[in-house]
Amino acid sequence: MRILHLSDTHLNRVDLPNSPRVNTRESLQRILFDCRQLQNIDVVVVSGDIADDGSIEAYAAARQLIGDFARERQVPVIFSTGNHDDRQAFTEVLGNGHLDATGANATANGFSSPDGERAAISQVAGYRIISLDSLVPGKGYGLISSAQLDWLHEALAEPAEHGTVLAFHHPPLALDVAVQRALGLQNPSDLAAAIRGTDVQLILCGHFHLQIFGHLESTPVWVTPGVVSRIDLTAEPGTERAAKGASATVVDLGGPHSPLLHVLHARDPHVGETVYELDANELSAVIAKLGPPA
Repeated sequence: MRILHLSDTHLNRVDLPNSPRVNTRESLQRILFDCRQLQNIDVVVVSGDIADDGSIEAYAAARQLIGDFARERQVPVIFSTGNHDDRQAFTEVLGNGHLDATGANATANGFSSPDGERAAISQVAGYRIISLDSLVPGKGYGLISSAQLDWLHEALAEPAEHGTVLAFHHPPLALDVAVQRALGLQNPSDLAAAIRGTDVQLILCGHFHLQIFGHLESTPVWVTPGVVSRIDLTAEPGTERAAKGASATVVDLGGPHSPLLHVLHARDPHVGETVYELDANELSAVIAKLGPPA
């Protein structure tokens, strides 16, 4: 199976001007255009931060732009929520986040909670793809609730034909970077317990705006660099610098070297230009505001 993995499109409503530093729609259009020659894609997975402002218009744009790309190839699309997303608007436009090959809302087996959490399951080419909801409203860090993890564990009780892929926003691992430790998934051990001994072959995440590969216990975890910008870790330690450049990941499963992951970068005349820089005090303020309670 081949997955085109996108993340962090950060779209805004149509009537708002795009950031003077990044045109988010243009970034998405660039990477989709440059992926047009990819062969044998089975599914497009978008792992959160679909919208930057949580607006209905942003989700409608994502559904149109990414949906058009997928429909031309007759493949489904799977969206999950990120920290910038709004669950109500997401659900109004994207339903449970799973669209079938015609672009219609898929009738996938799913989970929902009184707080609006949405998780769902689709079967693609013999694989089971499960989107989870790691959003904590108003915060930057992620958490997967115990109720959602109980549902996940039950869903994994029977193995899929070829195995399972999980997709959600906040990575359950981090580099030795304070902002990643503070704003990543805060209960990775609970997730590890829920999937231990199951057929989960790969976890796909976004959020950090740079590529990382590691493991949650024995399960491979991939963080894609995302569509809007890439974090530049050559900046001074304790600061953060983002650079322009849309990216995506091609994920191949089922071969002798599975999972095989390859990053694609859009051809952009502005690639590498600085989007923003945060000094140590500014980054500390971000962590204090958006991180977990002390």
